[in-house]
Amino acid sequence: MASSLPEKLDWSAPTLMEDHIVCSTEVPAGNKASFRETSLSGHESHVPRFYHMISIINFLCFSSEVLEAIENVIQDVLKSLAQKKAPVLTLANRSDWRNIEFKDSVGLQMIPHCTTKQIRSDCPRSAPKFALMLKILSMIYKMVQSNTYATKRDIYYSDTLLFGSQSVVDNIINDISCMLKIPRRSLHILSTTKGFVAGNLSYTEEDGTKVNCTRSATAVTVPSNVQGIKNLISHAKFMLIVEKDATFQRLLDDDFCNKLSPCIMITGRGVPDLNTRLLVRKLWDSFQIPVFTLMDADPHGVEIMCIYKYGSVSMSFEAHHLTVPSIKWLGLLPSDLERLNIRKDVLIPFTKQDQNKLASIQKRPYIACQPMWKKELEIMAASKLKAEIQVLTSLSSDYLSRVYLPNKLQFGGWL
Repeated sequence: MASSLPEKLDWSAPTLMEDHIVCSTEVPAGNKASFRETSLSGHESHVPRFYHMISIINFLCFSSEVLEAIENVIQDVLKSLAQKKAPVLTLANRSDWRNIEFKDSVGLQMIPHCTTKQIRSDCPRSAPKFALMLKILSMIYKMVQSNTYATKRDIYYSDTLLFGSQSVVDNIINDISCMLKIPRRSLHILSTTKGFVAGNLSYTEEDGTKVNCTRSATAVTVPSNVQGIKNLISHAKFMLIVEKDATFQRLLDDDFCNKLSPCIMITGRGVPDLNTRLLVRKLWDSFQIPVFTLMDADPHGVEIMCIYKYGSVSMSFEAHHLTVPSIKWLGLLPSDLERLNIRKDVLIPFTKQDQNKLASIQKRPYIACQPMWKKELEIMAASKLKAEIQVLTSLSSDYLSRVYLPNKLQFGGWL
């Protein structure tokens, strides 16, 4: 078990017992000195113009990189055709654990020289995917040129008969991002957001819209372009990632974000989408406050927590932008069930799928670095029982927000 929360925050981050405000204003890398010089010399009126010029320069530079990367792919295709050879596209095997390495400071990341597969244009099985990849590359090229954006859903619905299913589009976009070594959002493709954020947070979206979660009585949808938000301000002492929407909404109803101490709450409503993971990472980078997870005490909940903390195999090529290795497991811990004398009749027996999922998680490289997590998983495996967070209502209707979370945060009940 960890020590109490205030002691945990001695390292530069504001403590839970201190009132503070943190403001993060994005300044392009490499230009902070110039910005300071402009401000100090009495030309504050030029700051907006300075930001505008820098953003245009950054956009043009990175856009040219994206366009050049796509042009290189097309040139290789044309070169093969000129040589009367069948063009191929070479992709990394994103789902192969042999291509993954674990680093405690990053999570799961793809190794530099990984095994690959070829998408051939002369093979009946892969030719359709080859054609679809060129089609989507063409769409990306036009969007980057015109500085327009589309969601994955927009791309699918542009020609549903051609693409066949949304999952086909999703997979191809991730393959293209990995192949070009360019983050998906830089390809001008946005994810459809399903996550919510609430609590002590305000920011400005890319189009200038000001969002104030602090004053909102309801949750705010996670922005579709997390990279573009700026002027982040928060008094929050910690961040709480909640697995399920129902638990998230209950904590909102109980005014949890303000009762104990100011905090930011986020939910991916199950397995988190890319934008929710990007936002968690951006908030952690901006404020450097503790990040806790509240998950069901079952293999699925542990899996979701590991995605936030360590990343996933399929998106390991973007680990540096998505993972938050400092995340702590606050609850619901398997050991909590016995400690709180939760009745056996409100627990759920494991299915075969649960057993397989847990066995898979226990073999993963990051579990070896987390002895306390390993012990909790062993307790879960031995009992063959799982519990949803709602099981705490068997103790009292508001036990989660009134007793469980306050005690955990006060006395350091996290792993």
